[in-house]
Amino acid sequence: MLEPENNAPYKSREEVHQKGPSTKWFWVFWIVLIGLGTTAAYLYSNHLKEQVVVQLQQDTRKEMASFKAEYDQRFNELVQEMDEMQSKVQSFNELLTFTKDQASGKTDNSNKLYSQLSQVEKQLKELERKMELLK
Repeated sequence: MLEPENNAPYKSREEVHQKGPSTKWFWVFWIVLIGLGTTAAYLYSNHLKEQVVVQLQQDTRKEMASFKAEYDQRFNELVQEMDEMQSKVQSFNELLTFTKDQASGKTDNSNKLYSQLSQVEKQLKELERKMELLK
């Protein structure tokens, strides 16, 4: 049989086995590298998720504070309107009582005042209903 020369394209078993361990370390290196990349991607995605949750919480708190301020402002406006209407009703009541006491034959004026008073009372009841809805 012919023996291969040193420059021959064929390799002996000893030469093939010498290359084996380096291939094994090559695959171990790539598996470890892929594992590290996967772990880093997982940790980074968790970090991003936490940042998004924190940002959403901050935005929600700001929106809730804004809604509360707007609600309080509107509620205070309605309370003020109701107080004004209550004072108008009280003054109309006093005027109506005075007119009734002073009226002799002039019932038209007292009827006008009474109708105005009933309109004001309707408006007051509507404001109270709105305030109940806000509560």
